[in-house]
Amino acid sequence: MEWLRNVFSKINLSWFTMPRIGINSVIDIAVCAAAIYVLIVWIKETRAWSLFKGVMVLIVVAVLSYLFDLYAVFWIISSAFSVGVIALIIIFQPEMRRALEQLGKSRFALSGDAGPRRLDDRTADEIVAAAFAMSKAKTGALIVIEREVPLGDFEAAGVSLDAIVSTRLLMNIFVNKTPLHDGAVVIRNNRIAAAACILPLTAVEVSDNMGTRHRAAIGASEVSDATVVVVSEETGIVSVAQSGRLQRRLNEAQLLEMITKDAKLSGLSTEILHRSFWRGLFSGGSGSEGDK
Repeated sequence: MEWLRNVFSKINLSWFTMPRIGINSVIDIAVCAAAIYVLIVWIKETRAWSLFKGVMVLIVVAVLSYLFDLYAVFWIISSAFSVGVIALIIIFQPEMRRALEQLGKSRFALSGDAGPRRLDDRTADEIVAAAFAMSKAKTGALIVIEREVPLGDFEAAGVSLDAIVSTRLLMNIFVNKTPLHDGAVVIRNNRIAAAACILPLTAVEVSDNMGTRHRAAIGASEVSDATVVVVSEETGIVSVAQSGRLQRRLNEAQLLEMITKDAKLSGLSTEILHRSFWRGLFSGGSGSEGDK
């Protein structure tokens, strides 16, 4: 058991000395535990979860390589970590932006907003009627419903309207070859704020039968909490993008439920994190995951 003695000889037992524990230490540990728990729950809702598991595997390998004197392996892993932080910031910039936006929307942040923006029943009915009328006519459409994250950068790239939401107006905007049909409509506070807006395209691979509209819908939902309604020009299929996920082949009832449910539960990700943290803290259960 010579190797076991070598392992223990490398362990500094002074690390295990018990420090004096006061109320500050308890608060410090509680805050760190809460932050780590919320971070893990949030990561599980993003594509960073697979990367997180890979990083944990590398950390275990690095520790074992150090304990067993595998110097080359340890040097390679430690060198990779030295530049890995910058790479993570670049690769997961959308997720980090969304996390900061959710932090800004949380109940603990200072805000002058009166509350979540709600989609009234009349506006929701007009959007659904327009979407399925355009679906039957095979007219492509892209409708962005703003929630708590302002979409001023999308609106600035389009044409300002500030018009009442109506089925006929939405259909007229998206008629092919009209001046405003190429782009997205942004709906804010139950009014059409702008049309012909340019949305960011997602970097995630999508199915071959989905075009630029679907990529733009997913991209807009990745960088905001907006609900994006898409009507395919080729197939007439009605889809909804939320939080970077696209749900396709919706009927009228499903579309109405999705856009109204999301409106009433604006800031859903923040609420999920808040509820799942306290539920997990007192029951030991895992955090609930968002809608997929």
